Amino acid sequence: MIKGEKTGLRALEKEDLPQLRDWRNIPDFRKHFREVRELSMHNQEKWLEITNNRSTDFMFGIVDLKTNELIGAAGLLYINWINRAGDFSFYIGREEAYIDEEGFAFDAAKILIEYGFKNLNLNKIWMELYEFDERKLKFFREDFNFQTDGKLRQNCFEGGRYWDSYIISLLRSEHK
Repeated sequence: MIKGEKTGLRALEKEDLPQLRDWRNIPDFRKHFREVRELSMHNQEKWLEITNNRSTDFMFGIVDLKTNELIGAAGLLYINWINRAGDFSFYIGREEAYIDEEGFAFDAAKILIEYGFKNLNLNKIWMELYEFDERKLKFFREDFNFQTDGKLRQNCFEGGRYWDSYIISLLRSEHK
């Protein structure tokens, strides 16, 4: 387990899948993900198998260190080992927080970013966020200094309209 002050990142287990499925199927969460359909246990089982077998994916369960309770999921995915860049995936599912106010999200994101730069030797950690995902955009821009690399115009259809998506990233040289 990779430990921070409040959270730890640990390997995902098959026993975690029902909880992850339930969180991913929360409509207010699902609209933020590229996979927008309702997920089944079969989907989750196949996803874990594929993720565990790819050398480009590092996916973790986020746990509360005080209770050892699974509270979310985070990962660095689709790592390009030549360019040293990985796609950041992240959410707090407990109490449908998404990004919580108690500091669990901050702590988990901090340790995953440090893991990416210090252990995986990444140069860039990036993510695609839709323009309506204001909480996550603000969180990563203000708390971690992620910069906007670009905008994909009308790249997401949600709530009866098209939205832009932003590619934001943090370079190793910009990391505090």
